[in-house]
Amino acid sequence: MANERLRAALLQRGVSIAQLAEAIAVDPKTVERWVTKSRAPYRKHRFAVASYLDTEETYLWPEALTREQVAAASESEIVALYPHRWAVPRDVWGRLFAEASQEIGVLVYSGLFLAEDAGLQRMLGEKADAGVRVRILLGDPDCAEVAQRGEDEGIGDGMAFKIRNVLVLYRPLRERAHVEFRLHSTVLYNSIYRADDQFLVNTHVYGVPASNAPFLHLRKVIGGDMVATYAESFERVWDGARPLGS
Repeated sequence: MANERLRAALLQRGVSIAQLAEAIAVDPKTVERWVTKSRAPYRKHRFAVASYLDTEETYLWPEALTREQVAAASESEIVALYPHRWAVPRDVWGRLFAEASQEIGVLVYSGLFLAEDAGLQRMLGEKADAGVRVRILLGDPDCAEVAQRGEDEGIGDGMAFKIRNVLVLYRPLRERAHVEFRLHSTVLYNSIYRADDQFLVNTHVYGVPASNAPFLHLRKVIGGDMVATYAESFERVWDGARPLGS
């Protein structure tokens, strides 16, 4: 039985069996057996393949790691846990975005505190100018989901007003190259702030403002599932959102 996930990953990235074999220093026939006969490589080779193909080891070989190994790796992804968003030191935000070299992503309803921070917004613009892809997802102020979140937090139309305010505050950033804005109409269970392989996750709690809800700082660890789960969620919302102005 072939490993169709590994085969698909090779095709999607335009990598041949010979190229992969050379990159991770193994015999091409060995790689071919991994693909055509679904042989499981040694763990060091699984790490190397997943890293080279920029995907998850557990995706390519779901049965390779035990539940205990996945749980341990996922626990290691937790850098810090805060009882509230307001308890997160400001320099955590600064370091998160400052260390990004490829991608920055923001998924919120309004994220007003971020738009109001001139220093952080300036950093996002500088990163975009340096070629970092910056994607910002805001709630559609006219959608039912935003209205419901406003009711849940006890601020009614205040949530939609905050989003419209954020759109004004972000006006200079919206004119920068490499910065993309979209509006979503999903029910958010978390706000997500990502920079390459680091994620800040603000949980949402019914009846509690996001600033007072628990907060996670995560960093991707090979074999872990937590960061991958939030990354997939971000991409689902992005794919279903509409570009700002459309």
